[in-house]
Amino acid sequence: MSQRPYDQLKWRRRLAPYRRNWDLYLLLIPAIALYIIFNYVPMYGVQIAFRQYRAKAGILGSQWVGLKHFQRFFRSYYAQRLIFNTLGIGVYSLAVGFPIPIILAIMMNELRSLHYKKFIQTVTYLPHFLSTVVLVSIVNAFLNPKTGLINMFFLKMGRPTIYFMAEARYFKTIYVLSGVWQNMGWDSIIYVAALAGIDPTFYEAGRVDGASRWQMLLHITLPSILPTATIMLILRCGHIMGVGFEKVFLMQNDLNMSTSDVISTYVYRSGLIDAEFSFSAAVGLFNSVVNCAMLVIVNWITGRLGGTQIF
Repeated sequence: MSQRPYDQLKWRRRLAPYRRNWDLYLLLIPAIALYIIFNYVPMYGVQIAFRQYRAKAGILGSQWVGLKHFQRFFRSYYAQRLIFNTLGIGVYSLAVGFPIPIILAIMMNELRSLHYKKFIQTVTYLPHFLSTVVLVSIVNAFLNPKTGLINMFFLKMGRPTIYFMAEARYFKTIYVLSGVWQNMGWDSIIYVAALAGIDPTFYEAGRVDGASRWQMLLHITLPSILPTATIMLILRCGHIMGVGFEKVFLMQNDLNMSTSDVISTYVYRSGLIDAEFSFSAAVGLFNSVVNCAMLVIVNWITGRLGGTQIF
């Protein structure tokens, strides 16, 4: 038998599953096209960070300056503040915001009353659907130095009121805790699904062996959702420098700028207000590269420790 017919037969076998399920793969085309158009095609403009971009000359017609804009950023006096503020908020959000949805999901899983469980789920899910503008308005209302609920409580206790939004030292805590309140219910959905997938016979075997609820939590529940939690941790670490612009911008003012000024707000000011397109693109590219590096590093570490990996 010649090599050519053998190769053709081999390729037919490989393509057979795709031919049988061609209609399912056809459904993927719009999603793939959307992803390419809005995520890969814009990467052509990344070279702006390495050029002295002029709108009249276009991207290719602008002068190539290499790493000039990156050097300017790292030599500036505000680079350290921007990096530490962004990293500080990211690490703070990860440390507080990552375990709370897991704890919430486990607590809801332990509830015996189905009606009470549904009520808790509804109450914790709803804040996720609030817009950022509404969320910041609620935060401002609660922390208002004159009419805010917290400061009114301070007055009842005989303590002086605090203008929280004007105190730089409170900004990170307000940002993180408001984000946790808004997203903990929504983020717990995937853990609730993971808990629902645990084989009930594991718990039955634990009860037969005389295990307490705390022991079953430690030796059955947590190990069962550990792969899911690991994947979510890797993804969260990949966004550790991705502090959103809108919420920070709405909460930011001249009095808390020392702790609220992050890379995303600086890119907005330098790019849109000061029209330094190449410089702002370089700063944004640096932020994205750090996020990508964190994703790869954490994924490698979890693999070395014998845990779940994304790739």
